[in-house]
Amino acid sequence: MDPPKHKKTASTTTIRSIREPQPSLLINRLDLQDSPATHRFSLDGHQKLQEEFQRLQEKDAQRETEAGIDWDFWGAVISDYRSFASERPEELAKAIQKGIPATLRGMMWQHMAASKDLELEAAYLKLLKETSPHEKAITRDLGRTFPHHDFFTDGQGIGQENLFNVLKAYSLYDTTVGYCQGLPFVVAILLLNMPDEEAFSLLVRLMTVYDLQGHFLPEMPKLQMRLFDRMLEELLPVLHVHFLRQGVKSSMFASQWFLTLFSYRFPLDIVYRIYDNILANGIEAIFMFSIMLLKKNEDALLALKFDEILSFLNTKLFDCYQIPRDESDPPETPLKYRGDLFVSDAVSLRITPFMLDCYRHEYEDLVRETNKHATLIDELRNNNRALSNQVKMLENNFAQLNTEHVEVLNELVKQQLRNEEVEQELVRYKLLYAEAMHEQEGANTSNRISLASMMNSLRRGSGSGSG
Repeated sequence: MDPPKHKKTASTTTIRSIREPQPSLLINRLDLQDSPATHRFSLDGHQKLQEEFQRLQEKDAQRETEAGIDWDFWGAVISDYRSFASERPEELAKAIQKGIPATLRGMMWQHMAASKDLELEAAYLKLLKETSPHEKAITRDLGRTFPHHDFFTDGQGIGQENLFNVLKAYSLYDTTVGYCQGLPFVVAILLLNMPDEEAFSLLVRLMTVYDLQGHFLPEMPKLQMRLFDRMLEELLPVLHVHFLRQGVKSSMFASQWFLTLFSYRFPLDIVYRIYDNILANGIEAIFMFSIMLLKKNEDALLALKFDEILSFLNTKLFDCYQIPRDESDPPETPLKYRGDLFVSDAVSLRITPFMLDCYRHEYEDLVRETNKHATLIDELRNNNRALSNQVKMLENNFAQLNTEHVEVLNELVKQQLRNEEVEQELVRYKLLYAEAMHEQEGANTSNRISLASMMNSLRRGSGSGSG
């Protein structure tokens, strides 16, 4: 099943600044309910949430009143969230900033994200009957997700079962993402505040409308880290330079923050407050929480080296907001944190839509230049490959010519040897001829002498006879 596609940029959901209040951001998700089908299911879902609210109010009214929870206010919000967010946005924004009551947090998250969808919940139940290719990977990671939390401690308990079911169903629902490490922590936070079918619907909403899906796709983390680096450079320049000198890259620590929305290793009370603001103002709100944590710990980080920095960012990042324990508290008493101060500090940062747009355009320009350079490199490589092939061909031709040249030289040498032999034979024949001619001349001379002697003898004989 393919999820609906929602194209978004880094600035489509604006990060709200306390110095530049933009109350309309609280309802910037509600415009997505305008389709008839979505509106019908949201009405059914709203009725379910309203019934759940009334049940909780009857059960916990006395206890929550003692805790300072304004049931009338939150009842008005939940009874008609859209109208309340439109008519009293500043009041609602301040209430969310102070923290949503734990009892109502799951319902409020669904209202803010407009995620209550009975059709999607029905689809979830159908997906549970199917088999996912990611089941082994999901099962392997279950034990690593909040292993010390009571809800997830028992390997055969409802917590791990629901976690497995939601992750499996989503891997089938969104085949583009399937299953990725980091998702179990996001889903676990949802399951700690609502049933599994509602957690699935809210996860789908987070992944599509809030574009959490982009965190798990190849290119988006690069953009996020680029935006984060530019904000760090602009807002905390000294710390930025220190990280560069120590070789600390934002991907070494911040990528985990973005993938799990701070739910990995960090206090749950703080994580819930981060989710409150993300669901109210957009996924980009995580930037202001990230930068504020670094700002709050800047002095300590500047005194540390590479390994110490990474260890600090993993284990001591929230210590600056920790409330000291009383001496009378037993050791097993859970640590408490100043959540209100943390949220107040974060929303006071001057992170504006203009900044995000500028950084995003810088990144896009850089990607274009990089791609252009990569294209040029590819062309050069192709040309070099073609030239290499030509060189190899010429080398082969040269080797062939060289072989033929050697053969010609060999033939020439052989011919020269044959010529020398012929010349030697010619000289020998000339000598033989000369000898023959010499012998013939000697013979002719002897014959002439013999003939002369004979003639003389004849003459002498003739002379004697006449006398």
